[in-house]
Amino acid sequence: MEKVTYSIEDGIAQITMDDGKANAMDWGFFEEMGKSMDQAENDGAKALVITGRPGFFSGGLDLKLLPTLSASEMGDFTTTLARTMLRVFSFPVPTIAACTGHAIAGGAMLTFACDRRFALDGPYRIQMNETLIGIALPSWMFLIARSAISSRWRNEALLHARAYNPNEALERGILDAVAKDTDSLAAQVKTATAETLSLNLPAYAASKKNLRQGEIEHVLDLLKKELSDQG
Repeated sequence: MEKVTYSIEDGIAQITMDDGKANAMDWGFFEEMGKSMDQAENDGAKALVITGRPGFFSGGLDLKLLPTLSASEMGDFTTTLARTMLRVFSFPVPTIAACTGHAIAGGAMLTFACDRRFALDGPYRIQMNETLIGIALPSWMFLIARSAISSRWRNEALLHARAYNPNEALERGILDAVAKDTDSLAAQVKTATAETLSLNLPAYAASKKNLRQGEIEHVLDLLKKELSDQG
């Protein structure tokens, strides 16, 4: 079963995550996500929307997989996670998260990596819970989070693992808007993508690269040391 599917219409690419459960991230997930981003670039997409299944954007890493990995495999897996998220963060066209439910840990990070963020209202959590479950946040996560979370709320969100409902995330500026239902969410995303069509995409891609590439290279270098320190 595919965990990630790709489609494109009128130049707007969409990546949909749906494993029938929590959209947990494992090796297959990252492979399919990478292929979908490759396809969006090959198709000359003008914008990229990333969305999930009803009730779940993504619950983050597959926690059943992690205990089965050797130290070497864990290093490779962590690096794959980082490179996938940083690829979204540096993707050369505008990226939009359409958050359809819970976005926890890696799921929250994927939301933050997008340029604009919209969410469905409901009893859903947007949470970086790593410090609750004994995982130290690497530098690359702080880099991505800085683009989505203002300095006022970073300690609360990242160090203190505060769980937000969609409206609490909106109040803190983490989200652009919250939709009352799926039709409204689709309309918000459609409006946001339409607004991007006036952009000069080569200029946009170059500007995003200039804004982020140096820091991305820096945090990837730091990741090698951080993984070594954990080992």
